Amino acid sequence: MNRSRSWLMLGAVVLFAAAAGYRLGAPGTESETTPAPTQPVFALALTDLQGRPQTLAQWRGKVLVVNYWATWCYPCRQEMPGFSRLQEKYLGKGVQFVGISIDDAPKIIEFQKETPVGYPLLIGDMGIMKSSADLGNSSQGLPFTAIFDRQGRLSLTKLGRLSEAELEPELIGLISR
Repeated sequence: MNRSRSWLMLGAVVLFAAAAGYRLGAPGTESETTPAPTQPVFALALTDLQGRPQTLAQWRGKVLVVNYWATWCYPCRQEMPGFSRLQEKYLGKGVQFVGISIDDAPKIIEFQKETPVGYPLLIGDMGIMKSSADLGNSSQGLPFTAIFDRQGRLSLTKLGRLSEAELEPELIGLISR
């Protein structure tokens, strides 16, 4: 009985998160904020798709774009090719994108077969969404993107799909600082 209840609760959480991600991808529902500087995200230790531990601290000193996403999140899937293009374009200028997914490695690997991603994808879980709440994502919606300057200060957050056209001017501004 307790196991059934646990599965039911997990299913409800997944459905809520999927609905929130879908709703947030609709035009006119995106929101932007510019929260106070923060650095707890650099303490995150996650695993990559090969099972190796990775910390976000390894990218200190770079303009860091951290994107919380999931394979089942349509707006997440829409923004990732643009993120890959920007990663390639600005890698030599000290910009690093990192994707944090709440899926397991096999699902992410399957996703990458359809949509190659040119930046590291790390594996989180529903608990890792707390780190996005600490950055201003109080609704725990997806996709959620946080951009940090070279000093590790939070520069911009975006709940909902973030386009290349919206993101590129922010990156250019942070690169030139």
